[in-house]
Amino acid sequence: MQKNDELILKIEDMGVDGAGMGKAEGMTFFVKDAIVGDVIEAKIMKLKKNYGYARLMKVLTPSKDRVEPKCPVARQCGGCQIQEMRYEAQLAFKQKMVQNNLERIGGLSDFEMYPVIGMETPYAYRNKAQFPVGEDKDGNIVIGFYAGRTHHIVEQTDCCIGAPENGEVLRKVKAYMQKNQIRPYNEEHHSGIVRHILIRTGYHTKEIMVCLIINGTSIPNAEALCRQLAKISGMTSITLNVNKKQTNVILGDEILPLWGKETITDYIGDIKYQISPLSFYQVNPVQTVKLYQTALEYARLDGNETVWDLYCGIGTISLFLAQNAKKVYGVEIVPQAIEDARRNAALNNITNAELFTGKAEEA
Repeated sequence: MQKNDELILKIEDMGVDGAGMGKAEGMTFFVKDAIVGDVIEAKIMKLKKNYGYARLMKVLTPSKDRVEPKCPVARQCGGCQIQEMRYEAQLAFKQKMVQNNLERIGGLSDFEMYPVIGMETPYAYRNKAQFPVGEDKDGNIVIGFYAGRTHHIVEQTDCCIGAPENGEVLRKVKAYMQKNQIRPYNEEHHSGIVRHILIRTGYHTKEIMVCLIINGTSIPNAEALCRQLAKISGMTSITLNVNKKQTNVILGDEILPLWGKETITDYIGDIKYQISPLSFYQVNPVQTVKLYQTALEYARLDGNETVWDLYCGIGTISLFLAQNAKKVYGVEIVPQAIEDARRNAALNNITNAELFTGKAEEA
C-alpha cells in the first residue's frame, strides 16, 4: 500500500479524537468523520510503520448511528468532532473511552460505571468562543475556526454549539474592520492588528462580553466599534487584549477597557461569579450545574468537613461546595484567578473559603 491508494474499510472502533478506525491488510487506518458501523471508501493520506491516516471519500453503507450534521461546515471545521454521530451514540463512545482509560492506563478492573449524564439539547450551549481572524487568498477578511491540524480558517460565524448572539457580534466586527481598513493578523509576517475575537455570554444573566485580541495596544476609531456593538441586547463589556508575541497562544496578559465593565456575571446554581476575559470558567453552563451537583451529592457533606479544591481557577467548585462544608481551601497557581476567586467569594458573602496562590503540591 502507498499514499493515494483507495481502500474499502469497515469502521469497527474510534480513536480518542473521534476518528473512525478500520483495518486493511492488517494495518489500522484512522479516518476523520467515519463512525463505528460505517463501510467507507477512503484514500490513504499518510502511512506509518503499523498504522496510517486516510480521508473519507464516500460512505458506502452508513452506520445505524450516522446522522446529518447540524452544522453545514462540520466536516471542514476543526472546532467539532463526531457531529455526524447520533448524540446517544456520542455519549456511549465517551463512556467507553473513560472506561478504557481506567482499565488500560489506571490498571483498574473492579469498578462500577454509571451512565453518562448527557444534555437534553446539545446545541447553543457554549458560553465562550474564540474566533481566529485572517484573510483568504483574495485578501478578504475571514472569521471562523481553524480546520483540523491547520491554521487555515473555515468561515463560520453562526456556530451551532455557540451562543446565538455570536453571529451578530462577528458580523459587526467584520463590518467595522472593512470600513476602517483594519487588517487581520498575519502569522507569517507578524503584521496586521486583529488576531482573535473572544466572546463570552452569561447563560443566566444574558450579559455579553467582546474582547478583541490585537497585535498592538489600540485600534483605530474604537468608538465606532463600541457604538455598533453596544446596540446588541445584553452587551456589557468591550475590551482589548494585547498580544504582540509571535506565538500560537491566543491571549496576552494585558486587558484594556474600551466600553462598559471589564467583567460579566453569571450563576452556577445560586452562586454568582464575575468573569473576565482571562478567567477560566466552565464553557457548558447546563452540564456544569449537573456536574457540581453530582459531586456535591457524592461528597455527602454534612457541614463539618474541610474541603481542598486543587487547581481551583476562579473558585467555581470551591464556592459551590462552601455552601455545604465547614471550610474550603482553594489552591491555584495563576494569581489573577485567585484574585477573581476572592472577589467572587466576597460577591456571595462567603466567609468560609480561603484561597491560596501557589502550586497544589506545595500549598
